[in-house]
Amino acid sequence: MKPTMLKLASVATALALALALASPTLAQPQLSAPVATPIVQTVPDAADTPYPGGTMRLEIDATDVQRGVYRVRQTVPVAPGTRRLILQFPRWLPGNHGPRGPLAELVDLRFLVGGKPVVWRRDPVEVNAFHVELPPQSSGGGAREVVATFLHTSPLQTSEGRITMTQEMLNLQWEKMSLYPAGHYVRQIRVKPSVTFPAGFTAATALDGQSARGGRVSWDETTYEILVDSPIFAGKHYRKWDLGNRVSMHVVADTPDLIALRPEHEAKLRAMVSEAIAAFGSRAFDRYEFLVALTDRMGGIGLEHHRSSENQLEPRNFVEWDAFDWDRNVLAHELAHSWDGKFRRPAALWTPDYREPMRDTLLWVYEGQTQFWGNVIAARSGLQRKETLLGAIATQAGAYAELPGRGWRSVEDTTYDPVFAARKPKPYQTLARGEDYYNEGMLVDKSLSLTHSLGVGLDKDGKVTSTQWNGPAFNAGIVNGAKIVAVNGETYTTDRLKAAIAAKRPVELIVQRGERMLTVPIDYRGGLRWPWLEKVGSGEGGLDRLLAPKVTRAN
Repeated sequence: MKPTMLKLASVATALALALALASPTLAQPQLSAPVATPIVQTVPDAADTPYPGGTMRLEIDATDVQRGVYRVRQTVPVAPGTRRLILQFPRWLPGNHGPRGPLAELVDLRFLVGGKPVVWRRDPVEVNAFHVELPPQSSGGGAREVVATFLHTSPLQTSEGRITMTQEMLNLQWEKMSLYPAGHYVRQIRVKPSVTFPAGFTAATALDGQSARGGRVSWDETTYEILVDSPIFAGKHYRKWDLGNRVSMHVVADTPDLIALRPEHEAKLRAMVSEAIAAFGSRAFDRYEFLVALTDRMGGIGLEHHRSSENQLEPRNFVEWDAFDWDRNVLAHELAHSWDGKFRRPAALWTPDYREPMRDTLLWVYEGQTQFWGNVIAARSGLQRKETLLGAIATQAGAYAELPGRGWRSVEDTTYDPVFAARKPKPYQTLARGEDYYNEGMLVDKSLSLTHSLGVGLDKDGKVTSTQWNGPAFNAGIVNGAKIVAVNGETYTTDRLKAAIAAKRPVELIVQRGERMLTVPIDYRGGLRWPWLEKVGSGEGGLDRLLAPKVTRAN
């Protein structure tokens, strides 16, 4: 054909195809009809039987504080005749109330038998499980033990996760850098742990039988359940206090000058322990170790264990005691967890291993009761001022009184938030609700809260961090992430904004959202409002009696 005829033919072909696709009366190609591939369970459920291989050895090198890397060598003995071993990385972590095991930080994983690499594969459904193929037994040969080597990489910046290692300290959590054999309750798996620490570091943990040779520290053989419940704080700047009643406080800090505690403040920490025992009627532990980090370099934490707790406080908490009154509630809260949550726990929240999902329905008891008693113990002991706790109660009551999310979501339903939300920021928190079953850290708010007036929360730079659903700012179109740059024609400051609201006249804001500058008028005339408690009547009231000390102390 000539070129012109080729072009016409192409146009005709394209037109015919378009008509065929557009016309519903023409025959359509037959789509395939796939059938679902059945999911076959290849990881066994846990049974209450001892692991037959024997005691695992877990050796961790935690000396690389420069790179934030933990190097792990774990030896898992196997019973004679074993051809396949399934090792699991913990997924449902105690105290996290959800599937939070940081599997992404487990890297460079290898399995060896007799010093030679063996084939392994990740389970395609339960990706925390690893199937390890073992060589056959022959004339007394075959696998006697499997050696797993891998790295746990601590996040180096907060965008990657919680930082657990700095050049001054570390927080070693065993479940983040160990594996365990499938098919057995974790209380039926034995393990012998050891850690090599950086030179000059002192380590603290609730594990028994500590012994040291150089920088290598080992502990008695224990169960995998107890191991996971016994984390480590270690650091180059360390001090220990005896708080009485078989309770100790181990403190690591960014700098040595931060580890100073005046006698009257130490007395309040001792009183916290006495008030807790008086409140619950007995000790739930043989001994208890507070692990405390005074730091803003390592990530924040408040995590309960039966015989210890992990606690991060602001660096100057001890040396500027009064200024950081808001920051210490976590200590009383986590101590109360030794009874409520560890010694006794809602049945569905207890699991035989770290694979079976937790059912969080009664988390409002587990955490809610603990928050209540943590507040009471903190006030009774003087760990926090009574006025601080009354302010906290008022803040809670005021927030819930105006919380739009209560119209559709019960408190019990918020107990599932750890499973599907994992504490991620939400666009409209007041409507979505969060983990409202408890209010740990409810006073740890260094921003400007105008929730009960303008209906926003702002950081120190005027950036909107929260917006009250159907509040004045929300109705004017202000959302999270916007930044207030001017108030009534003047450059933004917190004092100018508060003064403008206090004048009880409409406020005009200039708001930056992305690359745009918007003039936003807000017709709010209610003035500044914050919730507060005031005693009705005279004499001692119920809250006075509740928060009063119950243990007589010497002057």
